[in-house]
This record gives sequence, C-alpha cells and structure tokens, in this order.
Amino acid sequence: MRTLLLTFTFVFIVSCQSAADKKETKKTDVPASDWVSLSPKDSFEGWHIFQNESGEKTGWSVQDGVFTFDKENASGKGNKSLLTDAVYSSFEIQFDWKLSPNSNSGFMWGVNEDKKYDHPFVTGPEIQIIDAAVYGDDPEHQRHTVGALYDMLPPSNIASKEPGAWNTYHITVNHKQNEGIVVLNGTEINRFPLSGPQWDALVEDSKFSKIPDFGTFKEGHLSLQDHPGVISYRNIKIRQL
Repeated sequence: MRTLLLTFTFVFIVSCQSAADKKETKKTDVPASDWVSLSPKDSFEGWHIFQNESGEKTGWSVQDGVFTFDKENASGKGNKSLLTDAVYSSFEIQFDWKLSPNSNSGFMWGVNEDKKYDHPFVTGPEIQIIDAAVYGDDPEHQRHTVGALYDMLPPSNIASKEPGAWNTYHITVNHKQNEGIVVLNGTEINRFPLSGPQWDALVEDSKFSKIPDFGTFKEGHLSLQDHPGVISYRNIKIRQL
C-alpha cells in the first residue's frame, strides 16, 4: 500500500510539473492575435490617400488583398501615397511587395498629415523599395538602393529578387529600445537608432538636414509611397510593441 501511495505521489508531482512547463511555454509564445491584418480583401478600409479629403486623387487599386499603385492610372494634384488611418509608435510590420522593372516606392513611418507638410517624406523616414538594377553597385547611390534607410544608411547587402517576383519585408521600429531593423527575404540588411547622436549624425549627412520636422514624430501614420512604375503590396500585418 505504501509503495502504491509513493508511486501515485510521484506521478502526480511529475504531471503537475509537466502541466506547469506547458503553461509557461504557452505564456512566452507570441499569440497570433497580436498580429493584425492591414490587407482588406477588396477595399481600402483602414487606409486613405495622403491629404485626399476631396477624393480627387487616384492611382491605387485593390484586388484579392493586393494593393497596387500604377503611376499611369494616377490623377489629381499632390502626393498620392497611401496612409494608414491609424497612427503607430513602436511596432513590427511584415508585408510582401513586388514591382515592375525600374519602379520605385518605399515604406515610411512617423508620418504627420498636418496641412503644412506637402509630402509624407517631410516627416516620415523611409525604407527604400526599388528595382536594385536602377543603382546596381554604384557606390554613390547605395543609400538610395533597396533596403536602405533612404539617403541615410545603405543596406549591408542586396537581398531583393528580380522585378516581378514577390519580396518580403519584416521591419521593426522600436522607440522603447531606440532601434530600427530591416529584414528582407529572411536576411537582416539594416539596423539603426531612431533618435540620439547617431541618428542626428545620419540626418545631418542627408538631404533631410534642412527639413526641421523630419523623423521627429514618435507616433504617426504608416505610408506606402507613390512613385513612377507599378508596385504591389500584399499580406500586410502589424504587431504593436
């Protein structure tokens, strides 16, 4: 009887420990619900064109969850970049993109839509999206090629695919840790501070040095840039940090 009781006690303790381990593992996992889709199937719900209250600006279309900007179909005066309705501070975002040969676009954060700013890039830093062949290995333009923190910091290497193929960005903007990270097609290609002396030096050495409010908003809209060519986005999802 004593042997049976000891056996039962041992099994009970091991079972409780196993359950506790499973509970702890589950708690440290990132719940799928933390990621929110920003890719409506057939609408631009949650998005709008920059300063487009009159509804005159065009150029974007959506089909089966794919957002596409075609410069040839764009009309209306002013910048036609696509902005999130919501504003974000620290976040991770993932999305797929593809473009036609020689096309150009970009992802921005910290964008302020006040009327005194006539373009998103006046306030929002940009991760460049472009056909890598446009600049090739030209050393004077690596700060403008795919994966660059535009005009500020070049990527460590070119990890994009040929025009017409889908690429995947995983971008982290974490003001709490003062860090931005860019991963393209599974390869980390850029890492930079978001404020402080190093950031200030990058700005000072760029065309943004004479734009007083550039990169100063820790909370703002996200933007997909309008630029020449055809650019598509899909599977956009975000997780706030």
